[in-house]
Amino acid sequence: MVTRAAALDARVLVLNRSYLPIQVTSARRAFSLLYQGIARAVNEEYRTFDFESWADLSTAIHHDTVGMVGRSIRVPRVILLQLYDRVPKRHVRFSRFNIYARDRSTCQYCGVRFLRTELNLDHVLPRSQGGQSSWENIVCSCLLCNRKKGGRTPEQAGMRLLRAPLRPDWTPFVLDAVSPDRFAEWTPFISTVDASYWNTELIG
Repeated sequence: MVTRAAALDARVLVLNRSYLPIQVTSARRAFSLLYQGIARAVNEEYRTFDFESWADLSTAIHHDTVGMVGRSIRVPRVILLQLYDRVPKRHVRFSRFNIYARDRSTCQYCGVRFLRTELNLDHVLPRSQGGQSSWENIVCSCLLCNRKKGGRTPEQAGMRLLRAPLRPDWTPFVLDAVSPDRFAEWTPFISTVDASYWNTELIG
């Protein structure tokens, strides 16, 4: 049984209005875009739906649903932005989402994968010791490891990083998009894009 929280954290592929994939977001954000009329849900037959028509669809064949008053609504796997037609640019935006994506939502100290709501962003070299907020100094950390490390370096706390944090060479969401466990509904949109497209960076 999928919990409401897990369903709202499910990954959703975002397409621009030319049906090119530009991002992976959460179901929570996807529902917000649908409700505001900024995006439409795309089903397995490539038909698009606004929020109300999507909510009216049967949930019987769909595993992930979110309960609403008096009914449940399917979690979309793909959404289509109505007005956005730009494509990713050549700079990976330094953002919380992209750091989670780079680190695969995995604590870089204990190696356990968590929901994003259960992770912090940790300064490897603490700000109190001159550490900067940069790709090379920020990692995902679970709450327990974050408390254990405190305002110390990993060495000072007797902890070890899984890997040195680096600026990504390509858009982190590509890791989700091309991974073996991606949703089948993504495949038609992923397979139509060549490798050079995937090696570009996300719009900020």
